[in-house]
This record gives sequence, C-alpha cells and structure tokens, in this order.
Amino acid sequence: MNFVFDFDFHHAKAPRDMRDLLGGKGANLAEMTSVLKLPVPPGFTISTQACREYMHSGWIPQFDLEIDAALGRLEDKMKKRIGDPTNPLLVSVRSGAKFSMPGMMDTVLNLGLNDISVGGLHDQTQDERFAYDSYRRFIQMYGRIVLGVKGEVFDDLFDAAKDLASARSDSQVPTVLLSYLVNSYKEIVLRYVGAAFPQDPKEQLRGAIEAVFRSWNGERAIAYRQREGIPDDLGTAVNVQTMVFGNRDDNSGTGVGFTRNPSTGEALAYGDFLVNAQGEDVVAGVRNTEPLSAIAQRFPVIDKELREIFGRLERHYRDMCDTEFTIEQGKLWMLQTRVGKRTGLAALKMAVDMTNEPDIGLSREEAVLRITSEHLDQVLHPQFTTTEVEVIARGLGASPGAAVGKAYFSSEDVIAATQRGERAILVRKETSPEDVSGMLAAEGIVTSRGGLVSHAAVVARGWGKPAIVGVDSIHIIGRSFVANGFSVVEGDEISLNGTTGEVILGAVEVSVSEPSFEFEMILGWADDIRKGKVAVRTNADTAQDAANARKFGAEGIGLCRTEHMFLAEDRLPIVRRMILAETEADEADALEELRIAQRIDFREILLAMDTLPVTVRLLDPPLHEFLPDTEFLAIKEASIGLTEEEGRLYKAARAWREVNPMLGTRGVRLGVMKPGLYSMQVRALIEAARDLADNGFHPNVEIMIPLTVARAELELARSWVEDAISSEGDFGDVAISIGTMIETPRAAICANEIAQVAEFFSFGTNDLTQMTFGFSRDDVEGKMMATYIDQGLLPSNPFKSLDGDGVGELVRIGIAKGRQGRPSLKVGICGEHGGDPASIDILVDAGVDYVSCSPFRVPIARLAAAQAVLRHGVSDK
Repeated sequence: MNFVFDFDFHHAKAPRDMRDLLGGKGANLAEMTSVLKLPVPPGFTISTQACREYMHSGWIPQFDLEIDAALGRLEDKMKKRIGDPTNPLLVSVRSGAKFSMPGMMDTVLNLGLNDISVGGLHDQTQDERFAYDSYRRFIQMYGRIVLGVKGEVFDDLFDAAKDLASARSDSQVPTVLLSYLVNSYKEIVLRYVGAAFPQDPKEQLRGAIEAVFRSWNGERAIAYRQREGIPDDLGTAVNVQTMVFGNRDDNSGTGVGFTRNPSTGEALAYGDFLVNAQGEDVVAGVRNTEPLSAIAQRFPVIDKELREIFGRLERHYRDMCDTEFTIEQGKLWMLQTRVGKRTGLAALKMAVDMTNEPDIGLSREEAVLRITSEHLDQVLHPQFTTTEVEVIARGLGASPGAAVGKAYFSSEDVIAATQRGERAILVRKETSPEDVSGMLAAEGIVTSRGGLVSHAAVVARGWGKPAIVGVDSIHIIGRSFVANGFSVVEGDEISLNGTTGEVILGAVEVSVSEPSFEFEMILGWADDIRKGKVAVRTNADTAQDAANARKFGAEGIGLCRTEHMFLAEDRLPIVRRMILAETEADEADALEELRIAQRIDFREILLAMDTLPVTVRLLDPPLHEFLPDTEFLAIKEASIGLTEEEGRLYKAARAWREVNPMLGTRGVRLGVMKPGLYSMQVRALIEAARDLADNGFHPNVEIMIPLTVARAELELARSWVEDAISSEGDFGDVAISIGTMIETPRAAICANEIAQVAEFFSFGTNDLTQMTFGFSRDDVEGKMMATYIDQGLLPSNPFKSLDGDGVGELVRIGIAKGRQGRPSLKVGICGEHGGDPASIDILVDAGVDYVSCSPFRVPIARLAAAQAVLRHGVSDK
C-alpha cells in the first residue's frame, strides 16, 4: 500500500474522484496538474490512509521511506535541495480532508528555512529583507502550530517592532529588525519548549506533517465535523507543495477567487487580492484587501490568464470553484481549487442557471442534488447578518432561524411585553401546555431542559419559531438567568440562533429573504422526481398548521395529534371533568361536550386539506398530562390549602400518575381503559367528514390507533372504530381507512400479524428510538448526549438523525413483514425524523410511501425525498 503520491502521479481514475484517498485538496491539485495542465507548484500528497494509520499506530518507518523518495523527486523537478545553503527548496505543508473544512486545521509555510538556508534564500532572490521576513514567518507559524507556543507571544513582539520602526504595514519593517525578530523568536521557542528551534529540514517536515495529522482531532475540527455531520474516522491528507512567494516585491501578490459570486450566485468572478503578501495575510484579515477586479489595473495580463483559468475550472468541474492563487514576480501560480461554499440564495440561482448554460449543462436531477437542507433553511428562515457575536450558552437547535428580543421568564410577561410593542424571548426551564399563549407571542423560545422532541421543540417547529432547548448551562433565578459567568435580567436583549443552538448576548441584526424564483423551480423539479414514489405530508393539529403546510407543498397530513385539541383553554376543563367523573352519566356528558368541540376542529382540518389524506391519531398521551402538576398541588396543600375542585384534581392526578408514563397507560392502552374516548373521537371525525361531503367537498380520512403491539390488541381497537363508524349510519363517499402506529420493537418484529388488520402503518420513530435505545429522550439529550457524541460512543444524536443500524433496521423489518401480511399496505413515518434529510434517505431506501414532518420542514422534506429517490433508484409505486 502506497501512502504518498506526487501531484502528477498516474492514477487509475481521474484524481478528482479519489477524495477518499487524496483528500479534497490533494485530489484537486492532482487534477489541475495532470489533467488540466494548469500552472501548479509541484508537490506530493500524504494520503488520508496514512493519517488513519498514524492515529491508530503512530509514525511508522514506511512513512519516512516514501516521504524521502517523494521529496527527492520534488528536489529533482525544482533543481533545488531542501536546506541547501545556496539554493534552498522551501515547501508548504497543508491539510486536506475529503470534505472541505475551511480554517479548521493547520498550515505551515516556508518550511525548510534554517540559520544556513536563509542565507541561500537571500542569494537566490537577492533580497535580504525578503529572506529574513520569510524565516520570521516560518518560525512564528511552526512555533505556534507544531511546537505549541501561544501565537500572542510572537504577535506582541512583532507589533513592538512595527511600533519601533513606525511601520504602518508588515512590509515596512526593516531588515535589521526582522533579523532581530528571528533571533528573538528562536529564544521564545527555547524558553517555552525547552529545546532549540529545529534546524534539520527533514525534522521540520515530520513535525509539520504530524501537527496536521493531530489537528484532525483538534477542538475546532471536531466541532466543525459535528456541525456538518462529517465522520470522525476519515482522517485528513497532507499536501507538501513547493513554495511560491506573493511577498517577493510589488510585482507579486496573492488572492482568493471564486468563479462566481458565492453570496448572490451572479456569474461574475469574486474575491480578494493583496499585493506583496502571502496567502495567510488574505485569510487572516491582518491587512485590508483589494477586490479581485483590482488585478485588471495592476496586472492586466495575469487578469486575463486568471479569468481564462476560472472558465476552464467551471467547465471542468461543472460548478462554481473557489481558488487560491499567487503571483510571483509576474508569474501566476494556482495553489488549490475546490467546489466553493455558497449561500442558500446563491446555491439555488447557480443550480438553475447552470441547467441553461451549454458549457455546463446540468440536468435537473443534478441541480436538485446540489441543494442542501441548509440552503433551503437560509431562504426560509431569518438569519443573522454577522458571525461576530458573543455566545453565552449553547443548547440543542430545536427549530431553525434567528430571533431577537428581550428576555422574559413567564408567558404572562411575554404577552404583556408584546402588547407594549416589544419583541420578547420566552426563557423557561421547560414549557407546558399552559405556556402556549406566551410561546405564540414570543419571537423565540429557550428552555434549560428538554430535548428535540420536548414540548417546546415540537410546538416551536410546528409554528416555525426559532427555539433552543436543553441549555443546561442556563440557571434561572427568579426573573434572571446566569450562564457561563454572564447574567441576563428581565428586559435584557438576547438573540437566538435556532439552527446552531447558540444563545447570544445582545441584539444581532437579522435579515429575512423571500423564497426566490429558483427556490420554487428547484422544488418543482424535486416534486417531479419523487412523484408516484415518495409523498411528503405534514404533522398538523390545527387548520392553520394544515393551511401553512399545504402552502409549503404538503400532500396530506401524516399525523394529526388529537390531544393538542384537548389542551386548548376552553377544552381542558371539559377533559378534566371527564377524568373526574364519578358516574357513567357524568363521563358520558363530558365526552359529548368533547365530541361537539372535536367535530369543529376536524371539520376545519379536513376542509384545509380537502381531497388530500388526513391521518388522525386517536388520543395517545396518559391522562395525567391533562391534570395539574402533583408537586405544585402538594406544596399548595401544605401551605395555603386547596379548593374543593383542586382537591379532586389532586386526587385524580395522584391516581393516574405513573412512575414511567411513557411506558404506561397511554395510546391504545388508554382506549382499553376508557373505550368511550376513542368512540367519541371517531364519531366526531365521521360527522365532520360527512358534513363536508354533503357540501361538495372530498374528505380523505385515515384513522390511526397509537401504540399497538399485537394483532389482538389492534383487532379490539379496530372494532371500537368500526362500531363508531357504523353508529353514524350512511356517510356517502367519504374515503376511510384504519391503521396503526408502529412505535415499539415488538410491533416492528410482529408487523406481518398486525398488518392483517391494518390498511396502513405509520412509524413513530421518536418513541421507537426511545424504546430501542432505552433512552428517555428529554433526560439524555439535556444531560449525556453531548458527552456520548464527544467520546465517540454515538456517531450523532439518534433523536435528530435516525439510527440506521438499529432503529432503521427495525423500520426495514417492519415494512418487509408488514407487506408480507398485506401486500397493499401503505407505510409512512410521522416522527420528527421525517424532516431530517439523513433520516429521509434511510427511510426512502427502506421503502416508505411517505414521510411526514412539521409544516416548516415540508420544503426540506420535498427536496430530501427527491434526492433519496435519485440515490436509491426508487421505482413508481
């Protein structure tokens, strides 16, 4: 096995397709060198396999053999020797993972300089100042990155030298001071490291390569990978490349250029440029740059060559490219290229434009595959206009977008603030149904407890409000909170990034972008791709949710949670009266009131989704959730006493309270205990559907029984539903089907039996994940999930992205067995995974007929489903 490859190495396939081995940067350097024949400084790539070997076994002798051989070939090409006292070769050492991780790992420039070869560089260039400036830069960079000396120690000394010379820029520091800085920097290394700065170039090279390998597991890189979903075991390649110098003189320079504008998508070159500078000066922001267009005035011949190369790169990669280049004394060198990162607006515009450009000629399928969920999120949700923010706490980004407002700690205070014309953020330990009005009024929501499927998270996603949950570093004290040493009192302004989970001190400017023509075009193409293969529905509990979802392109409702209707201010007392009923007659009276109220809700939802399927889940949660908190009532009883009504509620709450209600009397089990509940709901639903049908509408009803685990259980529940339907008499041409939720491992394994009495399955992946892992989601997400991910015990949060090996396998088993029992079985998924692209990919491959998600995630699900269809070659159903 080879670990090292020259840029011009003859590979069996196109180098750009070998990113797994060469990393993204190395693959593209090889492509530019051997295929495009562009002016690339020669070099070699140490593969990602070498990095993985190093992380497993440390440095091995084969590395030395192959690197020495590659270095020898490079010296022969350049007719220079590394460390040579008269004609030294200098190299850069850069990281290059498979996926672009800008700024996350380390780079060393000017490697090969020492006390002797610096004189050779002077002879080479006839420029003593340049030689000592290069050596100064090398010691500073190598000392910080490889030897671990704090960068500020070098920076402070250099700033003092600039002050001493009254220099306005780095290039004005005189040679005598640069020579002094070189010696001072070496003394700093000796003092901080306890050893002299290495003079042997091969020792320098090994140190730099190992530093790049180590930087793969640096804090910045790990955090970036977690944010971007990049696997931890890929490793990084290392690219060793001949140095070219943009800081030789005023006929030299360096820059970063995009072949199109990455912010707007406009088909014009875009970037930054500096005269007499090295690349680090551009990206570090230590000098004010000039726009790329300035090259035309200063270097018109170079400008023409560069733009011709930009055109070749775009045509070759069929995409916008991001490049780094250097001009050394009038000669252009291309240092790297990659497919460039872009905003959501730009991504959509480029994808559509490139389908109409003959030189690129993207197909619609390729255009759809180029868009990510983050691109759509940026267009759909408000975003901050800057990244220069003061983050005071981090939690789980439960609902994307940006929100700014004053912190308030109760729903009543939020409502009062908004009535005064203020923007408000609701900050709570956790939310409950009693907070709904305040949540609705707030710009965004923060909770110190809870997970991605907690009350706050689910409600916020349904409304499209930014929300952060599980911020365990926030400690609420009355009308204030403390987080990581920062104190925020009621009325202080904070900002929320619901995408990244960051709580920010102060007000950050927010921008809102309207969906563009290209947004609608891409989603239209996505719909064409998945038509007849995978549908996208929504989770909606109100007519407003349903209408919003239909506007976003939902093709029905995959989950209508009837318990949310019971939590309305005018319904909760009726539910409690039903629970407290001491006679059958009292219970029947309360159920009748609920039936009338639910009929109104069902009619509005069915009307909003006219002709499209609406899956109504019968009551699922345990009854204690509709009762007051027992701890609160116990304290009140002990202090000031309870009213007669409160006393009865307290008694009922204690009677229905369970040690683990998630595994207790809920779902169909609740129906077994109180069958009148389900009969009432079905009658209300059928009456609403019949009323609409009588008035010329076309309701399409699917009745879903939750949490069944056996055929006998579903048969019993189905009999209640069928009896209730029969009791309503003739209801015309209303389409009705009866199915169940698959939420337990047993239900998935026994799906062939359950399917014999179910027309459809809907996988509740939130609960299925809990039961498969044995996790209580609200507890583990706030306390241990981050630790598990950091330590590599889990690749990602399974409540955010579906666990393909475990939960995904149960879904596959459930679908296959279910269709054995009923070949015509329709299968959907209604957990929050239905809006996550990675989960959708697993689910579509498993064979679902539809996914269902919150209304504001529908566009993302439409895109992700189409991409999954293309990747897995799904056929029409």
